[in-house]
Amino acid sequence: MSNALVDTVKLGSRCQMVLPARIRKALGLSEGDEVLVTVSGNAAVVVPKPKSYADRLMGLHRDVWRGVDPDAYVREERRSWEG
Repeated sequence: MSNALVDTVKLGSRCQMVLPARIRKALGLSEGDEVLVTVSGNAAVVVPKPKSYADRLMGLHRDVWRGVDPDAYVREERRSWEG
């Protein structure tokens, strides 16, 4: 976490918080954007909600499929279902 941005944020009367400008800029957030908040132990992690999950996941783990013919893979899987 050597490049981590750290800021103090105070909760308002309705337990709302405002992300500081440098944090919003670092995350590429602007007014109206949504964020996902994950709690792990006593830490909360805030990440931008992807505009499209399909676009966000496209290409994920592509190295696993390098050199694999997708049509041949699907044919083989379907053959294995036949018993």
